[in-house]
Amino acid sequence: MADIVILGSGGFGLSIAIMAERYGHNVTVWSKFQSEIDEIRAHGEHKQKLPGASVSERIGLTSDISCAKDCDILIFGIPSLFVRDVAKLVKPYISKDTVIVNTGKGFEEGSLKLLSTVLEEELQSENIVVLSGPSHAEEVARGIPTTIVASSKNMKAAAYVQETLSNGSLRIYLNSDVVGCEIGGALKNIIALCAGICDGLGYGDNTKAALMTRGIHEIGRVAVAMGADMMTLAGLTGIGDLIVTCTSMHSRNRRAGILIGQGISPQEAVERVGTVEGYHCCKTAYALSRKLGVEMPITEQLHKVLFENSDVREALGMLMKRPQKYEAEL
Repeated sequence: MADIVILGSGGFGLSIAIMAERYGHNVTVWSKFQSEIDEIRAHGEHKQKLPGASVSERIGLTSDISCAKDCDILIFGIPSLFVRDVAKLVKPYISKDTVIVNTGKGFEEGSLKLLSTVLEEELQSENIVVLSGPSHAEEVARGIPTTIVASSKNMKAAAYVQETLSNGSLRIYLNSDVVGCEIGGALKNIIALCAGICDGLGYGDNTKAALMTRGIHEIGRVAVAMGADMMTLAGLTGIGDLIVTCTSMHSRNRRAGILIGQGISPQEAVERVGTVEGYHCCKTAYALSRKLGVEMPITEQLHKVLFENSDVREALGMLMKRPQKYEAEL
């Protein structure tokens, strides 16, 4: 049995808490907002972010971040925009032996840094592990068989997470390519937004298949430019995560994209759906592509739709009219 603290009471953080407690671990969930804690305790579930998933009374709920003191595993289930701030808050309570796990997917705005880099800078820890892969919170909480990847520069820490969190409904593989795992998990949200837009426009399977295939190629170009192994993108944190996010209605990115395709403004679509990581990630990825000198045509057109008032049909037309080339051209 491990002492596990989860920072963030959103859908995925709660799903990990429910699953870990079910398999005998001592689990505490922290939220910055006491009102959210009170609501979960009063209803026995998070009606907005994870409806229907029962939160056991054995799971600790608190707004006191000192709950992280001396825990075995500290899991960040925080949106990318707030990871650094929460890391600063929790730093005084982390021991050198605590294994720190990040489940967020994205980059830090402004610095364009990966979230594992942000945690390394703030926490000065060698025990930082990234969990990524096709894993909707709604299904994890229900015990639906799920397979993900634990990645770290410290494979001993990744192996500890694998051993501790793996169970009858969750299988965890190891991968030492942290950059590839994070890039795949972050950039797939951009492609999922585009997949939703195509659905909202009423386009068919041909369009989505093309988008997903060229999308993973685009993601791979960025990953390789940052030192990742292209084979990582052929695995769970690449094509696996892309498939589940582009095709499921559990995906907030896809749902927001559907609204945009139906004519709702991007800003209103995000407000209706809630946290849409692909919206923020698109701006960061576009800046990153320019910095790296890497061509990202899908991301570029989505950026125009989200932030430059371009028409979605015009954006798709621009992609279809690009100069002809070999499929495998890098």
